[in-house]
Amino acid sequence: MKFIVSSSYLLKQLQVLGSVINSNNTLPILDNFLFELNDNELTVSASDLETTMSATLSIDSKSKGSVAVPAKLLLEILKTFPEQPLTFTVEDNNTVEISSNSGKYALAYAAGEEFPKSVNLEDPSITLVPADVLATAVSKTIFAAGNDDLRPVMSGVFFQFSPEGLTFVATDAHKLVKYARTDVKASQVADFIMPKKPLNILKSILGSSDAEVKIEYNDSNATFSFDNYILMCRLIDGKYPNYEAVIPKENPNRLMIDRSLFLSSVKRVAIFSNKTTHQIRLKIAGAELNVSAEDIDYSNKAEERLTCDYQGDDLQIGFNSRFLTEMLTNLQSDMIMLEMSLPNRAGILTPVDGLEEGETVTMLVMPVMLNS
Repeated sequence: MKFIVSSSYLLKQLQVLGSVINSNNTLPILDNFLFELNDNELTVSASDLETTMSATLSIDSKSKGSVAVPAKLLLEILKTFPEQPLTFTVEDNNTVEISSNSGKYALAYAAGEEFPKSVNLEDPSITLVPADVLATAVSKTIFAAGNDDLRPVMSGVFFQFSPEGLTFVATDAHKLVKYARTDVKASQVADFIMPKKPLNILKSILGSSDAEVKIEYNDSNATFSFDNYILMCRLIDGKYPNYEAVIPKENPNRLMIDRSLFLSSVKRVAIFSNKTTHQIRLKIAGAELNVSAEDIDYSNKAEERLTCDYQGDDLQIGFNSRFLTEMLTNLQSDMIMLEMSLPNRAGILTPVDGLEEGETVTMLVMPVMLNS
């Protein structure tokens, strides 16, 4: 088994696949990349049993076969090469020899048959989503997903597909983000919960792609195919909470304000807030928004006044500044709307401008109790 491949081309593909591999694997074989050669096609795969990803590369070869090569060692050596063709030869003494312009390097390999086989989806549903739409949906929602092992359903992003459009939701019970598109549709109604790890991998490579992503899914697994990649992952099992029920419908108090102005004010004032609660207070009256924070233990306090466009009753409400900062950073619009009803009900953040046709973003942040 022998093939020739460009060093930088191989490195670029392996770096993407390398993000699948865990630093401490229960099975030693998972520390390897699986190389499967079929004449001019080389398929390289990486897996952690939950997520498996493969890339298909065009190379120069006339042989067939499969071997598992140590991932860390291979990535380290590839990073040091300038752009050049590399020749990989599988020798009889259980080593793979790499020949470059300047030398030869031998790595021990394992039999390709030992590598776990990826699951075949039985009778999957299929939806096509443009790569940029999926990348935006993931980056807009993933930051709001939880990290609580006791509530695994909240540690992923909820995908909801229907003939009316696509909806992506993430929440950790303190904040919630709902991203919806009506310009991309699915043929039938379906929903599933995607874990964070494969979504982060997708997010990092989808941004530069203008392909259509083919999403195939059943009750337990989902596969994303685009360009020369196939990413397969096990879905999170369980029922997603009824998120629509927590989004307050009647919000008579509406605040419109410049996003970057509000964000920098929150960041500055938050420096003076209590280090455990991160609480900031918004006091709104007329066209004035007063942002303040206080850390009584250290006698630190800060207060800023901003002008805003406000319709509603005078209101005082407390928020965790970290959640507010995350949400405001994640929105791209110039102006944002904050809708509220009562100091103990969730506030709803939405962008006023900068959205594409058919795109909506709704962010919900739970208030914190103010100690008056």
